[in-house]
Amino acid sequence: MINCPRCGLQVMDLHSVDGPLLQKLNELGENTSTQVCMSCLTDLRKVAATSSGGVLLAQEKAKEQHRLQLWKSRVSLVKNGRSLMNQKMYSEAAVSYEKYLKILEIVFAVEKTQSLTPEHFKDSARTEELTVVTSVYWDLLRIYDTSGKYGERQARAGKQLAQFVRFTPIFPDIIKKAEQYTKQAKNPGVFKAFLKQASNERPRCFIATSAFETPLSFEVQILRHYRDQKLKKFSAGRTFIFYYYKYSPSFAAFLDKNSYLKPAVRLCLKFLIKCVS
Repeated sequence: MINCPRCGLQVMDLHSVDGPLLQKLNELGENTSTQVCMSCLTDLRKVAATSSGGVLLAQEKAKEQHRLQLWKSRVSLVKNGRSLMNQKMYSEAAVSYEKYLKILEIVFAVEKTQSLTPEHFKDSARTEELTVVTSVYWDLLRIYDTSGKYGERQARAGKQLAQFVRFTPIFPDIIKKAEQYTKQAKNPGVFKAFLKQASNERPRCFIATSAFETPLSFEVQILRHYRDQKLKKFSAGRTFIFYYYKYSPSFAAFLDKNSYLKPAVRLCLKFLIKCVS
């Protein structure tokens, strides 16, 4: 993993800022490194594209800088929330977590009537944030269970958790914890609703998702494309899909519990992808 010199986020690789773009950014007073993550590169291109119009550019640049500062500040809020959870200062932890989620809403320009979704994190540089968001919603789900007056917030946290958990490698761990917590919860109905929704929305490329630990991975997308564009068009392919859906969930669950097998499974799947490609 490499730290992006612009946003500080850990990413798999960096992308070069080409000469003309770098020159234009320098003219606009936007000092940046020659290599940044894909998300930052997209932001820089937007800044360069809106360079005509001095006032508009200045406003856009100020907004971008504000979003960047907020994005960097999110880490301390999550750490603080977890520390407060360990100290059983649940109300204070909830405030810290809610501030974190609010920052994400601002950064991704989420409308007031809308909520955060996994789609907001589709850029490869930010997909790892999905696991952090999931852990925050899980903590909020338990915090809001401490008092009946937080029923609406708890239900919302459960709904959001069901959306995000399916895209993370901690899916089986959260499900197991939720099943156990239901027995002692003050509002078990919310946990049962979460478990039902999370189960219904579990990604259907079971083995590949478990092996690569995220349904957003490039390999999983290739296999889904092959399933939809090739296998579904033939009777034999549809039969294979039927039996795959029937038996693969149990194997994926076994794989989640025995993660040491995942490198070998990933190797096999990459060979399969090479063949179908």
